[in-house]
Amino acid sequence: MKVALVTGAGGFIGSHLVTFLKSKGYRVIGADLKLPEFSVTTADEFKIGDLRSIEFVESLFSIPVDEVYQLAADMGGAGYLFTGENDADVMHNSVLINLNLLNVVTQKKVDKVFYSSSACIYPEYNQMDANNPNCTEGSEYPAAPDSEYGWEKLFSERLYLSYQRNYGLNVKIARFHNIFGPQGTFDGGREKVPAALARKVAMAQDGGEIEIWGDGTQTRSFLYIDDCVEAVFKLMQSDFSGPVNIGSSELISINALAKCFMRISGKQLTLKHVKGPIGVQGRNSDNRLIAEKLNWLPGIPLASGLEQTYQWIAQQVNARAGQTSELANQQKTA
Repeated sequence: MKVALVTGAGGFIGSHLVTFLKSKGYRVIGADLKLPEFSVTTADEFKIGDLRSIEFVESLFSIPVDEVYQLAADMGGAGYLFTGENDADVMHNSVLINLNLLNVVTQKKVDKVFYSSSACIYPEYNQMDANNPNCTEGSEYPAAPDSEYGWEKLFSERLYLSYQRNYGLNVKIARFHNIFGPQGTFDGGREKVPAALARKVAMAQDGGEIEIWGDGTQTRSFLYIDDCVEAVFKLMQSDFSGPVNIGSSELISINALAKCFMRISGKQLTLKHVKGPIGVQGRNSDNRLIAEKLNWLPGIPLASGLEQTYQWIAQQVNARAGQTSELANQQKTA
């Protein structure tokens, strides 16, 4: 039985990846600051600690580990990454995690290491046209990411590749494009746009309105979580190092995405456009390289993924509303 270590296993993608690896017969060790928020971890062993601590990272290798999947990072949605208020933490925390992990996996001679990069590494100047963004692998230079998060991810890609060149580490790198699905953060400021819009629609009264940051014409592509973990695993088992895009090429505007959730909910709502961080005008996954190297393309249509995600978030919203109502009634009768 192969042993896999998943760092960031308390997060959205990490927790789903743990379950996927278990289904493939792995013994899985999860590590993070916290357990998954919305599900019970399926990891054989889950170690809670700070990956910025070299001592904690070293403790994760008390038994031999065959594969490491590094998904831990200081991250969030546009409201967290694009205000500029969290730049120092984003860069410091994520780089320190990667340095610690690379030093230890090199010492332990781990067979394979996966690093989760981001489409945020691509230059802002190639993403000004909402309908024709250029996110082909190899287009990242001259470098000009639109956030410090993107700069950190680009630096860390180079960090992993330098360890591959100098120490023979077998590295796999993927650039994620807006991964979404159930059991992800949907409020609090770190949520991504599909979760934020689903929450807003779920909370709105029929005939009401929801807020959209910017004019809503900015475009993105969104990949459902099940496709994501399958692609990660396929990359890890290949002889290709990457970097490679893992995402969907199904481009959609933010306004259209909101209307998809409205159709799913059956509600008639008005879109109110307000000022807010929006990132680049357009971003889409170019999947030619992954199709060539891994013979893989997404299999779950956007509409299907949005339906499943909305239903899960609506359940969470309704459950919280019920708890709040029950607490209010208890306070009235106390």
